[in-house]
Amino acid sequence: MTQINLVWLKRDLRMRDHEPMQSAEKAGLPYLIIYLFEPSLISLPDTSMRHLQFVYQSVLVMNTALEKHQRKVNIFHSEFETALDFIRQQYDVQQIFSYQESGVEMTWKRDKNVKRLCNENGIAWRQFQRDGIQRGIHNRIGWDKSWYVKMSEPIIQNTYSKNELPPLKHPLGLEKAFQSKLEQYSNAFQPAGEVNAWKYLRSFADQRGAKYSYHISKPTESRKSCGRISPYLSWGNLSIKQAYQYIKSHENFNKHKRSFSGLLTRLKWHCHFIQKFEVECEYEHTCINRGYELLERNDSPDLLTAWKEGRTGYPLIDANMRCVMATGWINFRMRAMLVSFLCYNLDQDWRKGVYHLANQFLDYEPGIHYPQFQMQAGTTGVNTIRMYNPVKQSTDHDPEGIFIKKWVPELTEVLTIHIHEPWKMTALDQSFCGVKIGEDYPNAIINLEESGKVARNKIWGHRTNDAVKTESKRIIATHTRNS
Repeated sequence: MTQINLVWLKRDLRMRDHEPMQSAEKAGLPYLIIYLFEPSLISLPDTSMRHLQFVYQSVLVMNTALEKHQRKVNIFHSEFETALDFIRQQYDVQQIFSYQESGVEMTWKRDKNVKRLCNENGIAWRQFQRDGIQRGIHNRIGWDKSWYVKMSEPIIQNTYSKNELPPLKHPLGLEKAFQSKLEQYSNAFQPAGEVNAWKYLRSFADQRGAKYSYHISKPTESRKSCGRISPYLSWGNLSIKQAYQYIKSHENFNKHKRSFSGLLTRLKWHCHFIQKFEVECEYEHTCINRGYELLERNDSPDLLTAWKEGRTGYPLIDANMRCVMATGWINFRMRAMLVSFLCYNLDQDWRKGVYHLANQFLDYEPGIHYPQFQMQAGTTGVNTIRMYNPVKQSTDHDPEGIFIKKWVPELTEVLTIHIHEPWKMTALDQSFCGVKIGEDYPNAIINLEESGKVARNKIWGHRTNDAVKTESKRIIATHTRNS
């Protein structure tokens, strides 16, 4: 039986700066490249079809590039154990190369099972560090320095030999109905794959990024001036190191130093938050400060539904929810505002909304999503509580209501003076602009001032709880960055 190695792709769907691919090339044996749509993972509540479609399209881009080497990414629709068993019926698998994955609890359990399988079958599984995230650390002593060292390493210039193995024919591929869904990728989403990732990165550095720092919080302008490389980082079409070195060495860096430095800082934050999740994946389902499990919340399904559907009566909240559902992206401030409104003004438990937004974000990255969600929800006990007033955010960042009117067409004819608080319009005002508040567009579902006051007292007051204070000390010791 022919001896081979495997390259197992996960969130690393690219051809360049790819250490597992390079190691497979150097290992001296033929190798197969595989990607698995694992039923146990894709059925989890954090996964949506747009994520799977982005992955599938990214794989197609890789396969186009691999054609000249007579290679391809072999797609399996099965659990890893089933796929490995099938491959081992045809080949003697010696080694598996992959990146470490800072995924949800289920992926951690899956990896433990894979390790057991490899040990039982004499297969060496070599896992490589992903970006700047370190496995097995218990605090942040020296983490910042290590991150910069990692970002300064040379970019791997992958080369690929010609494949001499016969095509792998297997019954574990995609069923037609599932494949059909994967192929129905919306044009409203950013195009997937490594080629498009570089187009976005280059266009940012060449032109779009000039006003990054000035437009970063504005819902309309940020769609052009922000990096917009987050989906490509999340699914590995780009490595953090590639993006970091490209921006830092670009000829426009000194010309737009504030903006470019801002993006570099956020690349570091990217790894910083994933590192939190690598250490404690409980962020997904449990208040990281256990003291906040004692906090009672409102259990109103009507309020939750209004938030999810973009029908709260607060125009900027609704516009952003509708926008992210349609396009998969809104800027950071708008994301934080949605979480703030859910957890503070609507007094909902953060877990009721965390999967909904995970499903909408095309750039969903577990290691960023859950720690950020909890930070914005005020359940860490160590971060400053930021309560975003949607009316103030609206007047500050969408003063003419351009973004609002694009995504809440019911308010298209509303005058600027009323666009941020349409519930204050008189009956005559409403007749002039052709909208009936309470019918065509909902009344505000809560009183912003009253709910904000209650939330501030509730959240800040809970910080005096002994359990919260004890947990806060642990969190600081574990997750605070040190040079």
